[in-house]
Amino acid sequence: MKIPMTPKGHAQLKDELDRLKKIERPKNIADIAEARAHGDLSENAEYHAAKERQGFIEGRIREIGSKLVDAQVIDTSNLSAEKVVFGVTVELLDIESDEKKVYTIVGQDEADLKNGTISVHSPVARSLISRQVGDFVEVKAPNKTVEYEVLKISFKR
Repeated sequence: MKIPMTPKGHAQLKDELDRLKKIERPKNIADIAEARAHGDLSENAEYHAAKERQGFIEGRIREIGSKLVDAQVIDTSNLSAEKVVFGVTVELLDIESDEKKVYTIVGQDEADLKNGTISVHSPVARSLISRQVGDFVEVKAPNKTVEYEVLKISFKR
């Protein structure tokens, strides 16, 4: 299954993979060797912590590698901002609270609500896909339904 992501998100994953392989992994190998040199491994907390860290690093390397293989990098530079699609920034008006919200629709690994990015798989994004400026959208949240008006659609270039 292809995983949609922006060029920026793809680059961030590649950078993390590079850092894990070239910096974190060699440092951890050195930490394991140093801990081994201290003798009895059965009661060596540093050794066990380094081995646990090694498992995390190797797991993350495999996970990122798999995501990069399955990545579908979507270049939004020549897409139209007429409809809500992957990669757009959309300005919404919450009809009930009269509050404006701005979200950029990105891949799952790039989503960070604090920074205004939401996953293309989120209920809000799924409700917005294919909508246009002026459309009203109902988003069913676990405890309530929220209605938004699409005010603006743009691409952050």
